[in-house]
Amino acid sequence: MSASRSTSSATSSRAGVTTTMRPEAAVFDFRVRLGPGADALTRLLSTMDECGIARAAVTAGGMLPLDRLAAQIIRGGHSDVVADNARVQAASAASGGRLVPIYFVNPRSGVADYRDAAAGFAGVELSPAVHGVGLDDARTAAVVRIAEQAGHSVYVVTLGRQGSRTADLVALARTFPVVTFVLGHGGFLGIDTDAIAQVVAVPNILVETSGCFTEVARVALDRLGPHRLLFGSEFPLQHPSVELAKYRCLNLPPADWARVAWHNAIRVLGSHT
Repeated sequence: MSASRSTSSATSSRAGVTTTMRPEAAVFDFRVRLGPGADALTRLLSTMDECGIARAAVTAGGMLPLDRLAAQIIRGGHSDVVADNARVQAASAASGGRLVPIYFVNPRSGVADYRDAAAGFAGVELSPAVHGVGLDDARTAAVVRIAEQAGHSVYVVTLGRQGSRTADLVALARTFPVVTFVLGHGGFLGIDTDAIAQVVAVPNILVETSGCFTEVARVALDRLGPHRLLFGSEFPLQHPSVELAKYRCLNLPPADWARVAWHNAIRVLGSHT
C-alpha cells in the first residue's frame, strides 16, 4: 500500500536521530490521542514509526476511565472534565513537526479559553459522549463560530440519541457551510452506513474511518469518493496497524489511497500544518 505526495520528503528528528519519510509511503493519521503518562509521547511516536506513519493530528485522550466513557455513550450522562490542551500543544512542539495539535473543547466551560488558544491549534474536537452537550445546543454553535473565525475543522463523534445524532451534525454543518466538519469513526456504530447516507449531500462533512467495519469504509468510498475520507486510527484505543490492514483489504488505487492517507488531511488542516 503506497501513497504519493508532490515534491519533498517529510523529515523528523527524535532522540537525536533524523529520518526521512519516502513521499510514496507517507501516511497522515487524522486521529490519535495523547494518553496519560510520562511516556505517552514516546509511545505515540514509536508506534507511528513502527507503522510507517509520518504525521498525525493529536488530541487529548484518557480523560475518562474507559468504563465510564462507554456508560455515557450508551446510557447518557456527562463529565465536566477539561482536557490538558497545553500538554498536547507542548507534545506537538516537541515532535519535530510530526504532530499537529487539535483543541479538545468543553462547551460547558464556555468558549473563552478556546478562543484565546485557537491560533496555536489546527482544529477542534467536540465530544457529546464526554461532555454531554448536544450538537443542537447553543453552546456548540458558539464553539463552531470560533472555529469558523480560526479556520478550524470541527471533529465530532456522533451518538444514537436526540441532539447528538448524525442528523444533528448535518443540521449543524448546513448552518455553518464554510466550516469543514469531520464525522469520526464513520458514524455512531461500526456498521453505520445510515450515517454515510445522511452526509452524502452535505459537502462540508468528511468522514474519518477509524473503528468502522471494512465494508462501511468501502460504502463510504463508493458514496462519498476518496476526496471525502480521512485515514485515522484512534490510537491508543486502536493500533494503527489494524486500520492500515483495513485499507489494504480495500485495495485502493494508489491515487485514491494518497488522498485518503495524506492529501485530504493536509487540505482540511490547511496552513496549520
